[in-house]
Amino acid sequence: MTYRDTHAAGRRTREPSRYAGRPAASVSPPPARPRRGSAGRRVLSGLFWAGLVAAVLPWWLDTPAGSLAGTADVLTAAGRVTGLVAGYLLLVQVLMMSRLGVLERGVGGERLSRVHRDLGATLLVAVLAHLSLLVVGYARTQGNPVTAQPGVLLRDFDDMVSAFAAAGILVLVGGTGIRAVRRALPYELWYHLHLTSYLALLLGFGHQFSNGAQLFPPGPVRTGWIAAYLLVAAALVWGRLVAPVLLNLRHRLRVADVVAESPDTVSIYLTGRRLHQLDPLGGQYLRWRFLARGCWWQSHPFSLSAAANGRWLRLTVKVVGGHTRDLRDLDPGTRVWAEGPSGTFTAAHRTRDRALLIAGGSGIGPLRAMLEELPAGAALIYRARTPADVLLQHELDWLAQARRTDVWYVVGSRDDAGPRQVMNPDGLRRLVPDLTRRDVYLCGPQGLVDSSVRMLRQAGVPRRQIHLAPFEL
Repeated sequence: MTYRDTHAAGRRTREPSRYAGRPAASVSPPPARPRRGSAGRRVLSGLFWAGLVAAVLPWWLDTPAGSLAGTADVLTAAGRVTGLVAGYLLLVQVLMMSRLGVLERGVGGERLSRVHRDLGATLLVAVLAHLSLLVVGYARTQGNPVTAQPGVLLRDFDDMVSAFAAAGILVLVGGTGIRAVRRALPYELWYHLHLTSYLALLLGFGHQFSNGAQLFPPGPVRTGWIAAYLLVAAALVWGRLVAPVLLNLRHRLRVADVVAESPDTVSIYLTGRRLHQLDPLGGQYLRWRFLARGCWWQSHPFSLSAAANGRWLRLTVKVVGGHTRDLRDLDPGTRVWAEGPSGTFTAAHRTRDRALLIAGGSGIGPLRAMLEELPAGAALIYRARTPADVLLQHELDWLAQARRTDVWYVVGSRDDAGPRQVMNPDGLRRLVPDLTRRDVYLCGPQGLVDSSVRMLRQAGVPRRQIHLAPFEL
């Protein structure tokens, strides 16, 4: 285990080929101005709940008192309510996947990803409840066996085949969203399976308006739902198609160089036109598609590992699969398709003047970029298993001097004496006495992030001061 304070170190960074100057801006940018408060998120949360009420309200207004006299009526009514809830949640889910810039930069892709995952479980329950309740309710009303009722629905009701197909797709997507299942699947397979949720929106559209008790009659309710579908579709087209096309026509990004940082990690340098107009913040990520053989059909989110300087961009990637392995062999001049930038894991979203950064492995990338934009006096704890796993050390040593940053390398297994002394509430307070008065940024493997959050909470750090950027988005 190695444990040392490199505050006084002043070594310069290793220079990548074809570049002069440090792998950072020649003059460190001024600290990013904080964007304190969460008014935008509160507004969006209010709109979500208002929309949910608006989705269910027509059923409430159209249901006379005393009309739910029997079990069949109650089951059918519950099926209709859960159907309205499921339809609304599906629209919200697709909107969150639209990559609309105002959501990606305001709420943050990280937070959207977490809300999308949690809301997906609720959507799956609502869809299954809607289907089950209506099958049982209609079977009781019509005097059919429950097992025969699905066949009756498929035969006698319009657009029910596509509705059942949509439900099947949502069950598939929901099943692959379970963390254990997702980890077992290749990212590319999980990603393309997840995209079928757009098809569920299309397939489920028809039966809502041909069979829905509240949406079938012409009127303001039907018109409002159709308008909601059109708005979500427009957001999807803009966020997924129009905005990326405009960005890539403006900047025309290309690979300039690929530099090995370690046997399993590379830094990819990109150049393009008018990069000063792109202006991403340290800690943000973009979704990158490298237009090379074997790579062009995959898009992955990678954070920048150096602050923007108007001349080039850099991302540092750890080889963890077939796609990232192919990135080591990119040729200079390879065209790059990018979407973003996205995320609120930035110095601009801090709530305090000082910060503590905790990184694990290749999670150092976004935090290294963020160090250039935080006010002087930040602290960094870099957790790694072996000295060979410490990346960008020369740059961190330079930043320790240039930005008056305390940098500690905590190297060893979790059972080694050194890491055990440091990675606990008392150890953190010894390193950073004003810990509770700092923002804390965490980036690394999920195990490190989860254990660090527990330690920080035990040490008294308020949850609102803890900022997370898990590896997977």
